[in-house]
Amino acid sequence: MDETTDASTSLKLHTRLRLWEFPDCYIFEPIDGLADLYLSVSRASGTMNLVQDLPPRGPTTKHKVQTVYGVIGVLKLAVGSYFVVITDRDCVGSYFGHAIFKVTGLKVLPCNSAHNTTSAEQKKMETEFSELLDAAERTIGLHFSYDINLTLSAQRLHDLGDEYRALPLWRQAEPRFLWNAYLLEPLIENKLNQYLLPVIQGSFQNIQAEVGSEKVNVILIARRCTRRIGTRMWRRGADAEGFAANFVESEQIMQSKGFTASYVQVRGSMPFLWEQIVDLTYKPSFDIVRQEDAPSVLERHFHDLQKKYGAVLAVDLVNTGGGEGRLREKYAKSIEPILSEDIRYVHFDFHRVCGHIHFERLSQLYDQIKDYLQKHKYFLINDKGEKIEEQTGTVRTNCIDCLDRTNVTQSMIGGKILESQLQRIGVLSAGDTISKHPAFDTNYKILK
Repeated sequence: MDETTDASTSLKLHTRLRLWEFPDCYIFEPIDGLADLYLSVSRASGTMNLVQDLPPRGPTTKHKVQTVYGVIGVLKLAVGSYFVVITDRDCVGSYFGHAIFKVTGLKVLPCNSAHNTTSAEQKKMETEFSELLDAAERTIGLHFSYDINLTLSAQRLHDLGDEYRALPLWRQAEPRFLWNAYLLEPLIENKLNQYLLPVIQGSFQNIQAEVGSEKVNVILIARRCTRRIGTRMWRRGADAEGFAANFVESEQIMQSKGFTASYVQVRGSMPFLWEQIVDLTYKPSFDIVRQEDAPSVLERHFHDLQKKYGAVLAVDLVNTGGGEGRLREKYAKSIEPILSEDIRYVHFDFHRVCGHIHFERLSQLYDQIKDYLQKHKYFLINDKGEKIEEQTGTVRTNCIDCLDRTNVTQSMIGGKILESQLQRIGVLSAGDTISKHPAFDTNYKILK
């Protein structure tokens, strides 16, 4: 796998930089041995240039120095630019032998000396954007790698052609999951390839435990989509283009005995136009808007999923009755015209069947979908990187918030797939289950 995922040496990203803050400029000095040139950024205009030396400084020159671990990007506003840099990072595991980091500290560097000449309206906008930048500094779940493309699943990484693989990581990135795409544009314009660090938002978890005498490594990656983002209740349903709120791609990767396997499933709000206006009630009502557009919006959404994942099984977990029931009826009716062998819909009233504690009853849902799971398989390669199996379809799960019910259901599906993979490579015997191996089962549940 390494030969298909390593960035070319000439395209290696800077991993450590010394940031010098002078009165008139910021200087980024590579201290990772990858380059001799410094990046100079004007504090007045945000103009970027590569230079050979630090600016002259005397004993009275004021400056600050600190180590940073990458540039998230540049935000251009009416009164200037803002550089966003990584000041702290934690290594949270490895992905095909490459370190994965979580952002734990950000710093915003303003380049806007024209502040005093701007209009009141521009200053108001600037204040609002500055507040957003402050919020960005507190954003959790930002992950990155200097060496491998985190926006792509293991199967898509494996299938990259040689020409595509030779591109910089940001050129390989899946736009749906590239969270700093807009911020990278000024760096792209200046051809600063070694500073172009792709960032995803989501989670990266990694456990290793034994099943019998075999070590098994399991990774769970969640990639949150950049389209139709927003907080719970304020972002529901899909937009007119078919992009659903709360859309997340989850990939479970297993490594053992030289084999690597992965399985990708997705979640997202019901993909038609509906909303939940926040008011003083405990549970605000659901409203379906532009009902006549529901079929076309839903069709766009599912056809887009087909292009990316192949077949799609929609698992709808909402209640049969009440406000959720009205949404369920609209979903079922709107998807009916496009149902086929490759687009299927299953409703499972999670609360009615499982209540709050009887999650073992999800076996009833599994019985309904196991033929689909077995047909569309999972991705599997051997120790030579040869593809043995290919995943040809995914499961799209939703409840109302795409949280609790969806989490439990996706965990069940992931566990069943993992058992199938471990049986395939001989770690588990036929009919054996993860639950019969308490040490591994306990660690695996951490990922859920």
